[in-house]
Amino acid sequence: MPKRFLCPAARVAPETVVRVDLAEGPCVAVYNLDGAYYATDDVCTHGDASLAEGVVDGTSIMCPYHGGTFDIRTGEPTGPPCIAPLRTFRVTREGDDLYAEVE
Repeated sequence: MPKRFLCPAARVAPETVVRVDLAEGPCVAVYNLDGAYYATDDVCTHGDASLAEGVVDGTSIMCPYHGGTFDIRTGEPTGPPCIAPLRTFRVTREGDDLYAEVE
């Protein structure tokens, strides 16, 4: 899987999430959890909601529409009504930039 540029690391403040619209491919939610970076699909698996508009709480992201939660690190659903996992993407930092293996 090719490595794709996501954004500068400085764009993702600690304990937050930002949406990255890739030129080709899915919209990705990029998270900074205490200096560790993660990426998931941005769209909730339960409904058409941008997770980047949700709330980061520890290692969870809460969907802004129905309040379902996912583990940011694994994509696994952790609270109803979400039951299907999110796709996750391995993030690497190179200098000041973040990259991920995104299809």
